Amino acid sequence: MPDPENPAPRRRYLPEDWVGALALGALALITFANVLVRYLTNESFAWTEELSVSLMVVLTMVAGGAAVARDRHIRIEFLFHGGSPQRRRRLAIFSALATIAVFLILFGLGLRLFWDDYRYDVTSPGIGVPQWWYTIWLPTLSLTIALRAVQRLTQAWRSR
Repeated sequence: MPDPENPAPRRRYLPEDWVGALALGALALITFANVLVRYLTNESFAWTEELSVSLMVVLTMVAGGAAVARDRHIRIEFLFHGGSPQRRRRLAIFSALATIAVFLILFGLGLRLFWDDYRYDVTSPGIGVPQWWYTIWLPTLSLTIALRAVQRLTQAWRSR
């Protein structure tokens, strides 16, 4: 029974949470439709694979952004929490800088991939739509993760 004196704290949802939920829901619906059609007709929607792969990339990137925003990314907790607060601060700053560097590199490479797909008018193999509709999400979401890491960096820098 909930305690009326001490209500549970309200969870703050990030934009990444909403985008991730939408991507996961779309992925589940597409996969379910494909399984259902395959079961009933012994045929498969070939285009669902294309959309599913794209949605998995989006889902992975927004989950990474949410992890960085909440400071829940992978690290060795024993080493991180095993030292002084000053050491934890330095490790947090190093971690944020490394995350920024990695995702800015991924942003640059993803932007190059997007530009090549756009410039050479590459179409997707399943549906035949412009391939850049899928590849634009890699640089966009890489940049958002880098910006989340900048937020983490400023928080670590200001902490004492």
